[in-house]
Amino acid sequence: MELEAGPIEGVVVFRRGVYGDERGEFSELWNRARLAAAGLEVDFVQDNFSRSEAGVLRGMHLQAPPFAQGKLVTVISGRAFDVGIDLREDSPTFGVQYALELSAAEGTSVYWPRGIAHGFLALSQVLLHYKCDAPYAPQAELTLAWDDARAGIAWPLEGTPKLSPKDREGTSWEDTLQAMREASQV
Repeated sequence: MELEAGPIEGVVVFRRGVYGDERGEFSELWNRARLAAAGLEVDFVQDNFSRSEAGVLRGMHLQAPPFAQGKLVTVISGRAFDVGIDLREDSPTFGVQYALELSAAEGTSVYWPRGIAHGFLALSQVLLHYKCDAPYAPQAELTLAWDDARAGIAWPLEGTPKLSPKDREGTSWEDTLQAMREASQV
């Protein structure tokens, strides 16, 4: 497993070996000791799974403090265009966006630390596994509009994405930051 720092503070990209033979494939998804050796001390408390058809866009999601979540995102099957934006106003990489393709075939995963708005576009039917370092807290959930002009995400869209009602109603950059500020003062 190779680990490399992403352009956002705290983001780590994992390139794991995918070993296959006539029986199928094997791949290590995460290893606490390897992460700790790379300086990433994370205590995962919840695993999530999602399946999306090609053209589904989910995001940009995060939880406000004190319920913020860090996520290790792994594609189990298929391909996804995965995006994170640093919304931590005290971060040296505040406002920085990072996008990469995650695929089961390439064995690429990414860790998004707390305070990062995260989303993805399914480039094929895709199965995603998320390891989270905090439980889901619906009262703290925020959704930055996937098409917010300030965020300026260059989604590789072919037509209109398939969106949930929550994702259609995402808030602006400034409204999302204001909600995070207000949650931090509670």
